[in-house]
Amino acid sequence: MTAHRKDSVVLLIHCKDRKGIVARVSGFIHEFGGNILDSDHHTDEETNDFLMRMECATEGLQIPPDEIPAAFSSIAKVFGMRYEVHLTSRRTRVGILVSKQDHCLADLLQRHKRDELHIDVPVIISNHDTCAVWADLFKIPFAVCPVTKDTKPQQEQQVLSLLKAQGVELVVMARYMQILSSNFLAQVGCPVINIHHSFLPAFIGANPYRQAYERGVKIIGATAHYATEDLDEGPIIEQDVIRVGHRDTVDDLVRKGRDLEEIVLARAVRRHIERRVLVYGRKTVVFD
Repeated sequence: MTAHRKDSVVLLIHCKDRKGIVARVSGFIHEFGGNILDSDHHTDEETNDFLMRMECATEGLQIPPDEIPAAFSSIAKVFGMRYEVHLTSRRTRVGILVSKQDHCLADLLQRHKRDELHIDVPVIISNHDTCAVWADLFKIPFAVCPVTKDTKPQQEQQVLSLLKAQGVELVVMARYMQILSSNFLAQVGCPVINIHHSFLPAFIGANPYRQAYERGVKIIGATAHYATEDLDEGPIIEQDVIRVGHRDTVDDLVRKGRDLEEIVLARAVRRHIERRVLVYGRKTVVFD
């Protein structure tokens, strides 16, 4: 198993930039005897958005972590901040959606088993029974919710009920080949991460590897992004590429693409659960 660092608290901040923010936030941690383990921030000079991630140890902290949000509220009000406070020892409850392709699901479950991802997976939901074998292998509840064009609204409500019954805090589309409706996204109550099998915004839509092959590309990629009602246009979390050549067939591109999809999705999930991603507008800041 992966050894986790000592318990800590992560403070995420988003506001308009102005003088004194870093000093005031650092001073707040100091006032309560906290030791800052990691701090990073970024200002978008075009929009004047200020985004910050600060992590401090709970050891020696003279305030219970669950009281930090209320204690910080007065500072947040002065600077007009949106902020979140997260305890790193707490596992994120992740619901996984999958269809027939199992590579991303299998990769996530193996990383979870090795404790590379600090998560709990209370449910896997699919519109097919193809991937049930993986749920059985890892002893995770598996629900099949078949869907057709005519039954999509009812099926989405069934999926939502399952996710909410398990207290899911993050939904991961591990090659779930269904478009989530705006109604679903409005009701799910948590972020949704999707893996797209191309380097967005290039080759969107169906059969991206066929499109790439026909264009004779030399690089293929994969993109993990937050799902929004604008198909394949949500804020991007992680991307990667691999070189391909003229001897590669469509099958070769698909095989290489699968490897990328697994890696990119796992990185995106890890960055999200470690609270390293801040969304503003259509963009993200991803802190290392």
